[in-house]
Amino acid sequence: MSELQSGQVVELTVLEEQGSKWILTDGHSEIPLNSSDIQVPITLGERVKVFLYADRRGNLQATTAIPEILQGDYGWARVIKVTKEGAFVDIGSSREVLVKEEDLPPLQSVWPEVGDHLFLTLRTDRNGDLFGRLATEEKVIEMYEEASDEMHNKNIKARPYRLLPVGSFLLGIEEPFRIFVHNTEMQAEPRLGQDVDVRIIAVKDDGTLNGSLLPRKHERLGEDAEAVFAYLQSVGGKMPFGDKSSPEEITEMFHMSKGAFKRALGTLMKAGKIKQVEGWTEIL
Repeated sequence: MSELQSGQVVELTVLEEQGSKWILTDGHSEIPLNSSDIQVPITLGERVKVFLYADRRGNLQATTAIPEILQGDYGWARVIKVTKEGAFVDIGSSREVLVKEEDLPPLQSVWPEVGDHLFLTLRTDRNGDLFGRLATEEKVIEMYEEASDEMHNKNIKARPYRLLPVGSFLLGIEEPFRIFVHNTEMQAEPRLGQDVDVRIIAVKDDGTLNGSLLPRKHERLGEDAEAVFAYLQSVGGKMPFGDKSSPEEITEMFHMSKGAFKRALGTLMKAGKIKQVEGWTEIL
């Protein structure tokens, strides 16, 4: 029988109970299973499917919470914490794993935030510690789904998995379409793993896609409306300025004329993005 290792999913036999933990065995090694890591009751002699991991001392431990992503498998893992070490993600087990700083983009401004999702697999280092490894371009090319010509001009939900100076590579969330967005087709570079809406502007012969993060021309609000809406978002969605505000207030706050400000408000109201109530403007 091969040696038990961190990162494996194995079936072990319940050997005995010791206080707040159970001892499992494969007939050669004994592995502790904390009661807090048991999802359903177990009994002596029962065969139990568990995931093995190394604790801080390097000793093997077991949990019945099997990760959704295992070694050799790839999937989206939600970011639950970001530190200078990197991004910690939830793999569906009782153990969070780290995507190390050196695996993330050089610019921290495009690092993932809590709630973003990274496309990765599970790995272990020489000490048995678990960590997440982002999917390589080669792996994505192996597994992406080819798109049909019908995808042209459609909008799909996607997440960036690779960021380059020339643009961003994304994977579709529901279906793993491979999408490239050139930096001229975005207002700002997205974060790694950020949910974005991508408009498909080209379907290539190999089934990959070119996309845009810019709105269609008829959907664009204009610079003044965008500026007013961005300000609203930055102050919590509500501001004490409206079409009754004085020209001096408008110029001081928004650096635009009263007429331009009123046109911007009209554009936003027509687009169903704001409302005005008793001198206040609020995001809908």
